[in-house]
Amino acid sequence: MQQTPYALVMLLTLPAYSARIPAQTAAQIVQRSVVNTRADWTEAPQFDFTEHDVIVKNGVRTEQTYQVLMIDGSPYDKMLAIDGHPLSPSETAKENRKLAQEIKRRRRESAAARQDRIADYQKQHHQDHELMAQMVQAFDYQLLGIETVDGHQCFVLSASPRPGYEPINRETKVLKGMRGKLWIDTEQYQWVKVLAEVFRPVAFGFFIAKVDPGTEFILEQQPVEGNLWLPSHFNMIVKAKIFFYSRNSTDDETYTGYRRVTP
Repeated sequence: MQQTPYALVMLLTLPAYSARIPAQTAAQIVQRSVVNTRADWTEAPQFDFTEHDVIVKNGVRTEQTYQVLMIDGSPYDKMLAIDGHPLSPSETAKENRKLAQEIKRRRRESAAARQDRIADYQKQHHQDHELMAQMVQAFDYQLLGIETVDGHQCFVLSASPRPGYEPINRETKVLKGMRGKLWIDTEQYQWVKVLAEVFRPVAFGFFIAKVDPGTEFILEQQPVEGNLWLPSHFNMIVKAKIFFYSRNSTDDETYTGYRRVTP
């Protein structure tokens, strides 16, 4: 018996499969994903992971791999490799000594010092998340269809600037000149991929600094456990001017080996 072509099978079964996805507006899909993203962000400090960074700033390239360890409420970066080369045994021993000293220091610090250290980390953690969270307020969304990304069936939504949006701080001001797309998992309503790009210049600080078109960022996430998803990749390209001088940079970060912190 002649086999049915794979493409035809997909075409015949797609309507029935899509029918199991409840009809929703773009706003409802995004709102459900935001609830999950906030829960993920709350859980994120409970995990150690490995981070690999490739940064190019004004033509200078640096590459580092390090283990991010949550120690008593804030992270510590333990270097593993530089420029693609693992540390030598002596360098590794040095990093281990630095880690042991930091653990000892944190155990001995005063209650006020500990509170300040954790507060500084939480402030930065909040700022990093705020740009993502404000995307919901800053954009109008349109449901474009369904695509598969990294093995996940996703709602695909376009995002365009919402008229009348007022940024809450300097960092979120850039959203007024951005547009993008979201890929949201159809089962768990998690962000699989987020793409945002600057399409018109955005000025800061009495026009001293300006972010230009060509600036963009991409965030990709993967499930870690249950309905908890955490970042697997982040890429940011910045094209800016400060006092008429160009300040271009690229930051590419990969995150692997998530492991829940043991008390």
